[in-house]
Amino acid sequence: MCANGLYVLAVLSGLAASGVLPVAGMRIYTPGDVEAVNGTDVRLKCTFDSQIPINPRSLTVSWTFKPLTKGREESVFYYHEKPYPPPDGLFRKRVSWAGDVMGRDASIIIKEVKFTYNGTYTCQVKNPPDAHGALGEIRLLVVTTASFSELLLLAFAIGGGITVLVILLLVIVSLRKYRRRHREQGGIEEAPRKERKDPTACHPSRAVHLYTAESLIEIDSSDGMISDASTKDPSSSDEGEDDDDDDDGNDSD
Repeated sequence: MCANGLYVLAVLSGLAASGVLPVAGMRIYTPGDVEAVNGTDVRLKCTFDSQIPINPRSLTVSWTFKPLTKGREESVFYYHEKPYPPPDGLFRKRVSWAGDVMGRDASIIIKEVKFTYNGTYTCQVKNPPDAHGALGEIRLLVVTTASFSELLLLAFAIGGGITVLVILLLVIVSLRKYRRRHREQGGIEEAPRKERKDPTACHPSRAVHLYTAESLIEIDSSDGMISDASTKDPSSSDEGEDDDDDDDGNDSD
């Protein structure tokens, strides 16, 4: 009986490895409905989750398109190790890869959408042996202008930013007025400023009086020759005059 169980398990493992029997369903996540303005770029987001490790060499991504009006399904994009944009058809040079398979992202960007792009876009991801599961679908609606909800969100965003700026300005002005009023009432006492003294100045009692030496030129009246200049200190001249006065007093005696 144990041998039979092992045999069944081996058969199931072989079927799973060959892809005949799915071991886990690939889960695809898409936003559902997407609205884009005519002439703008739109990102079709598609993420996936696989129960087995991602193998970038075997993983494939396929995007297809089915118009709103009755028409045939058309290939939009294909990825296998590298992007393969459509070489012809409605989406030629209009689709670019915006995904990352290792990050479980299979998104694409459609450039300059047109009204003919209205329809259902299908995202399919295979990571063998995890190659089965529901497909992700996105219904794209191309409009002339942005919808009222988008304009309303934009208006709220702009109005919110302006409101925040106004509140900040009011707070700053109020703080300045409060500080000014508090200062006028004497609530804030400023620390006395210290007078900066000149380091070269000193007290008058300690001042050193500088005297400028006077240079005198003496002329000998006898021969008319000019003798060397003599330096005369004002203080010494005063002492000399005092000595002369003493001598005159002695003579008078």
